[in-house]
Amino acid sequence: MLSVLLAGLLSQTAPSVPARQQGVPIGRGEKLPTVRLSAPSGGWTVDRMLLIEGTVSDPTVDPVVVSINGDRYLMRTQGGRFSRKFPAASGKNIVTVMATNKGGTARTQATSYAQVPPVPLKAILTSDTDGVYTDLHIYEPTDASSGGDTLDVTAMAHVYWADTDSPSGGTFFLNSQGGDFDQPAYGPYLYIHRSPPQGVYLIATNYWPSGDKAHTVATLNLALFEGTPGEVRRRVRIPLATPGTTRVLAWVNILGDGQAEVYVPSADPKPKGERWPTNLDEALKELQASGNSDSGEGEGGY
Repeated sequence: MLSVLLAGLLSQTAPSVPARQQGVPIGRGEKLPTVRLSAPSGGWTVDRMLLIEGTVSDPTVDPVVVSINGDRYLMRTQGGRFSRKFPAASGKNIVTVMATNKGGTARTQATSYAQVPPVPLKAILTSDTDGVYTDLHIYEPTDASSGGDTLDVTAMAHVYWADTDSPSGGTFFLNSQGGDFDQPAYGPYLYIHRSPPQGVYLIATNYWPSGDKAHTVATLNLALFEGTPGEVRRRVRIPLATPGTTRVLAWVNILGDGQAEVYVPSADPKPKGERWPTNLDEALKELQASGNSDSGEGEGGY
């Protein structure tokens, strides 16, 4: 009798798992897909923006996985086509595109060498879930935000989806794919500054799910002085579950002369020394109280 019961239990169909718990969706095709890159085509370029464009033979593959110098992104497809521009790194840009369906994972790769000035500050934010907003928020230093050894975060310049103008010359790119801007999905949101003034920058994300999307993981790829001997790279991954939650991803302290320091609150000890403001915790509380962060309750806010 016991063996009969066990056989019955093992033969039962496993309960379905919501799509958001299965990781990156795979295509429905059963034949291994073919991925082709029309750009970059290799060789040299003097363009500051690197176009990644191509096709996948299985049009049900959405998204494809893109890696640029090891940084991973998800790129939406439309009818088997994908296209998006990214800030080019000075020097070598190794682009790998992967497409997965029931037949397996196919990949293709191209290398482009960019003869462009190094980018001192680059932040790219993505998520691992479709149908959600993980908005990128950048706070830039101003003459009024720094005073001695303290920081007035409410006086910082706030650059985000509703106000993309940077007073100091930074560039904010909305999540644009397929001719649509600021659509909910995997991202990416991009921010670059080719001549960042000295001072402390705050990088944060604000989370708004939709439908049955209960949670996601936000990933920040941060590069400082990319393409130079002093290059600094950090990857920050933070789970988000509560609508309206704003989370600090990183503080960046541009010191000048090709030097910078990064503080990731979720991973690093609190910075000490004369290079950093002494009131980071108090400054964040002041920002949250001011309503300038678009933050909500839950997950501790900051």
